[in-house]
Amino acid sequence: MVPEGKVEVEKTVRATLGDVLGLTPERVASFDDETPLFGALPELDSMAVAGLLTELEDRLGILIDDDDIDGETLETFGALTRFASAKALQ
Repeated sequence: MVPEGKVEVEKTVRATLGDVLGLTPERVASFDDETPLFGALPELDSMAVAGLLTELEDRLGILIDDDDIDGETLETFGALTRFASAKALQ
């Protein structure tokens, strides 16, 4: 069973990806833990990463330090969701 907070974080990550990258709700809804993001989504370039992280900070009420981000953070939808959950639910 997934704690309610994690479900809310996942919904927020999906909505933020859709809004920042201009992805359709159907496309974002199809993402699972293994869906590749950075390097696989042409919309998610280095400029979009900055906007995505800033928007996640605002929507989740978290602070993301540059040292928190590494190559694995944005590798897959699951990795990004776990990262956001760890920050938001600590």
